[in-house]
Amino acid sequence: FPYTTLFRSDEMKSRVQVTSSLKDFESVDFVLEAVNENLAAKERVFRDLSRVVSPESILASNTSSISVTKLAASSSRPENAIGMHFVIPVVLSKIAEIVPGLPTSRDTLSKTVALAKSMGKVPIVATDSPGFIAFRLLTPYINEAAQMVQDRVATVEDIDQLMRLGLSVPKGPLEMADIVGLDTCLAIMKQLYGEFADPKYRPAQLLSRYVDAGWLGRKTGRGFYVYPQWK
Repeated sequence: FPYTTLFRSDEMKSRVQVTSSLKDFESVDFVLEAVNENLAAKERVFRDLSRVVSPESILASNTSSISVTKLAASSSRPENAIGMHFVIPVVLSKIAEIVPGLPTSRDTLSKTVALAKSMGKVPIVATDSPGFIAFRLLTPYINEAAQMVQDRVATVEDIDQLMRLGLSVPKGPLEMADIVGLDTCLAIMKQLYGEFADPKYRPAQLLSRYVDAGWLGRKTGRGFYVYPQWK
């Protein structure tokens, strides 16, 4: 993490308030949800929040693949709904994907772009299409790497090392999968496959098996790699 971020960690923590009550969102101008990559769960959050926040408040979703238009429809004010996707690790990523749905107003879009800039992020506006930009590229790349491990083309370590040293990417695809979460990767692949019905988006069986086993990556201590310190 950047030194300045570590140095200011106490100051940043002092700005954070934790709550379990939606009533505490009554005076909030901008809400960004980041629950599981599940349409029903996100729709429920949007429905509940739209009953609490002010009519001018913006409801944003950190979804990486779900239709913002569908989420907006679950709100009582769809013109105030938008996607604002941060690619992890957020503190190191320089971009924010801004995704307006069909009913999103220009005012909502301009305010969200301005907010991203105020955070020091470069806002990239994407069309409301499955996976948007980042994960429509990243997740099939991860899925193909998982398929290569399944087909015994190469080991997990060799695939990641080749991509790091050969193409100068900071993380190999399977390292990245463990950071994102294998359950999230699988959910996005299913979303892409369901929307496009294209075989290139069919989830690798190995990815599905790992998720079935509860091997979700760093957050569970095991994914394509083992993380004893995370258990």
